[in-house]
Amino acid sequence: MTLNSVDSVLLEQLTAAMPSAMREVSPRYVEEPRGRWQGLAGAIVAPDSAEGVAQVIRMAAKARVPVLPYSGGTGLVGGQITPDGPVPILLSLERMNRVRENYPEENVIVVEAGAILSDVHDAAGAVERLFPLSIAAKGSARVGGLLATNAGGVNVLRYGNARDLCLGLEAVMPDGSLWHGLRRLRKDNTGYDLRNLMIGSEGTLGVITAAALKLVPRPAGEGTALMVVESPAAALSLLALARDHMGEGVSAFELMHRQGLDFLAETMPDLRQPFSTPPEWFVLIDVGLARGLDPALALETLFGEALEAGLVTDGMIAQSETQRRDFWEIRETIPEGNRRIGAVSSHDISVPLGMVPEFIAQGGPAIAALGAFRINCFGHLGDGNLHYNVFPMPGKTRADHADQREAIKTAVHDLVHSMGGSVSAEHGIGRLKVADLERYSDPAKLAAMRAIKDALDPLGIMNPGAVLRAR
Repeated sequence: MTLNSVDSVLLEQLTAAMPSAMREVSPRYVEEPRGRWQGLAGAIVAPDSAEGVAQVIRMAAKARVPVLPYSGGTGLVGGQITPDGPVPILLSLERMNRVRENYPEENVIVVEAGAILSDVHDAAGAVERLFPLSIAAKGSARVGGLLATNAGGVNVLRYGNARDLCLGLEAVMPDGSLWHGLRRLRKDNTGYDLRNLMIGSEGTLGVITAAALKLVPRPAGEGTALMVVESPAAALSLLALARDHMGEGVSAFELMHRQGLDFLAETMPDLRQPFSTPPEWFVLIDVGLARGLDPALALETLFGEALEAGLVTDGMIAQSETQRRDFWEIRETIPEGNRRIGAVSSHDISVPLGMVPEFIAQGGPAIAALGAFRINCFGHLGDGNLHYNVFPMPGKTRADHADQREAIKTAVHDLVHSMGGSVSAEHGIGRLKVADLERYSDPAKLAAMRAIKDALDPLGIMNPGAVLRAR
């Protein structure tokens, strides 16, 4: 069905209906972090209520104008950007940023979709609780976008993805009806699970306006260590040993390569590095233990046993909260170092845990066969999610290899697929990976996804071109 662009009549109607919600079309709304696309927006509307969102959707549906839900703008696959096609209404959730209710005795917090992740962390901390979802962009990413992409982050090993941390949703459907699914129940077997359908749908099936999120008690003691490992295989054995020692107390287990430290030294020379000589491979281990257990002692015991087993050669355990933050700063700044260097092709992939060392071993030669490149491989080893990014050699830029980007991506994704992995571990599909979804997904799954999209959004107005190709 043909969609229209925003015309002057609809713009006048929107302005008359909600004048305080209208925003100027400024660059921050139509740019994405990697600078690969420039988006379109005929109007930007920022309602302050779910009812306001529903009104916008109803008006857009009547005029058959596409709607692009916009959260924090931190997505890396273009889900928040429309570079072509009919000019859409950009629907921003920025004004819907309130904490509606906090239930510490239930370990639940109810927040609006525009709430910034770091603010949710603060609200949970104010009642001695923890909202465990954490990503590098926590100061700008918003809850609606995190749920719409089923974000992962550094604590998936212990607490799961965004999907695992959500109990209920409030959302506006493509016809403008408001779904009141904002329940705090741990058990609810009343038919199809619309919550899980909306989570990960990237705004193509509706607009999330609020969520009931799970909180957890704060660990009584937390500790962080950096340990140098002989290889990715040794890191995997170290992870198993750590879980044998501390069980679910292991919150994060991050694998990093020397290339990440080299990029930080090149782009941010003032950032204090943890090692005088960067190791080839090292891991960051974060633990949160119950009352009566000493995290530093647990990490020391782990290091001693791992050293004796030949899994590690060096390490350091944070002796203060400041040092703990410094260790984490290295991990969380690596993506910024990557951005400043400029990747030729970036890949957010996952493979079964046991296949991680083999993927890394085969990935290097596969890229080398295409030319001379630098590879920065890092990520969440505990859940098999690697950020496998390919960069130009010194003196070159990614523009010099623009004609090789597709070949590099195909080589990486073909290898991932051959190992039973996923070409989108935590970033979503957006517009960047629509063709990849078509290439690697099961046909029955794709047909079911298209049927769901057509049933819920028959006019095709919700974020057309994201996840599924527009038609």
